Amino acid sequence: MAKNKTVATKAKPRKKASRSSAPAKAKTRKAKSSKVQSGYDAIAKLAEHPIVADLIAIGATAAVTAIAAGMSSKSGKTSGKAVKDAGKAAAAAIGARLMTEFKAVKDSAADANKKKA
Repeated sequence: MAKNKTVATKAKPRKKASRSSAPAKAKTRKAKSSKVQSGYDAIAKLAEHPIVADLIAIGATAAVTAIAAGMSSKSGKTSGKAVKDAGKAAAAAIGARLMTEFKAVKDSAADANKKKA
């Protein structure tokens, strides 16, 4: 029985494909890094858009206002409730601004369709 095991082991030739598969892996890594880079570029372009800056400013203003309204003591520390309220206020302000923008786009598209008809 020992001979059968050694014969079976010797009968299997080593694959040379492992050396040739290395460049394929390198190609995959290059493609993946280019996708990451293009994703970064897309985020950078999005961050440069004026509406994004406006939304961040609106959210920050609402959050600061909520925190200032919820000051717990004269020491300047805020309570957990004030921080939660700040997050809710920021989300509400950003949501309201987005809805205004979407409504304006929808209305302008409707006006353009009426002019075409």
